[in-house]
Amino acid sequence: MTTTQTPTTPAGPELPQVPGVVPPDAGLGERLRGYTSKIRGGDIGSLPAVLGLVTLVVLFGAMRPDTFLTPLNFANLTNQSAGIMILAMGLVFVLLLGEIDLSAGFAGGTAAATLGWASTEQGWPLIPSIVVCIATGVTIGLVIGLLVARLGIPSFVVTLAAFLSLQGLLLKIVGEGKTITYRDQALIDINNATLPLWLGWTLTVVGLAAYGGLTLLRLLRRQKRGLSAEPVVLWGAKFVLLCALVVGAVTWLSVERSLRPEFISLKGVPMVVVLIVGLLICLNLLLNRTRWGRHVYAVGGNAEAARRSGINVGAVRISCFIICSSIAAIAGVVIASRNNSVSSDTGGAETLLFAVGAAVIGGTSLFGGKGRVVNAIIGGLLIAVISNGLLILSQPPSTFQ
Repeated sequence: MTTTQTPTTPAGPELPQVPGVVPPDAGLGERLRGYTSKIRGGDIGSLPAVLGLVTLVVLFGAMRPDTFLTPLNFANLTNQSAGIMILAMGLVFVLLLGEIDLSAGFAGGTAAATLGWASTEQGWPLIPSIVVCIATGVTIGLVIGLLVARLGIPSFVVTLAAFLSLQGLLLKIVGEGKTITYRDQALIDINNATLPLWLGWTLTVVGLAAYGGLTLLRLLRRQKRGLSAEPVVLWGAKFVLLCALVVGAVTWLSVERSLRPEFISLKGVPMVVVLIVGLLICLNLLLNRTRWGRHVYAVGGNAEAARRSGINVGAVRISCFIICSSIAAIAGVVIASRNNSVSSDTGGAETLLFAVGAAVIGGTSLFGGKGRVVNAIIGGLLIAVISNGLLILSQPPSTFQ
């Protein structure tokens, strides 16, 4: 009687485990261990910025609770940092490629100046003036992108030249020592007005409900297909925390913060917050839910590998510079709206430095391939809290610099 033995295939070498990668059916504990492994592996993301933001809020709040932890200061902090955060959101796209745009600040200032020139000096209606403003940003980004992608000139050189050129163009449009005043109330309200209480709460409830429903539906679909998805308990904890933060902020901003309420009432969510959240949602969907967004990360991670896989690297680079300058145009208008006018310094001084710092401090890599749009918000808030806190403590500007 003979027995047949089935040959066994020798086991290959065990593959090394990638830090932070967990199987689709991993539980909450295993996912927490995976996240800890990612941090130990150097993929810390925006964690330092979040911890720093919380620490500074607690520190400044303990030192000056009567001034720092007030609805008025909270609203002012939001308005003051809005332009920097929006500019940083645009810079994230360029930084994801491992490139830099030194001209973004003055690109925003130039676009804001064209808006003021069209609406104030030429008397154009608001909509055509805004179209001219955005078209200015698109044109600047297109020229820079073509020089970088088609001619192969380093982005540092191109954007440095654009920085100097746009600085001169802005001075030419505005005039030396002069300003262009925004007279359209809609432009002034962008970074000065607040939403009615009922509208602020309506947008808050609808927004949170839509976000919660869509993210939960996507989570359940991924689990049904056997794809990697976080446990529902973890999703629920994160959503409850988000709701607590948002509702707490809206409640705090709904308090009367006018120093003379008998003459003027000042309460409600600043209007610019709606603009920031809207841009955050749109840009986040563009990066994380489209094929183009995946191409951006691929080019930033390894441009040659992306080219060999069939991605049009040049087109991706051009489009990112266009988006950066277009968002910079919006940021320039927000900054000018805060001052009710455009000057030759709009978008200059430390504007670009703070915007790049906001994106990088928030967790976007200078070497490309890693980063999210929300990093710009976190980093922008951190820089704003530092500046605001030192100002309240009566520290000189040199301390912040």
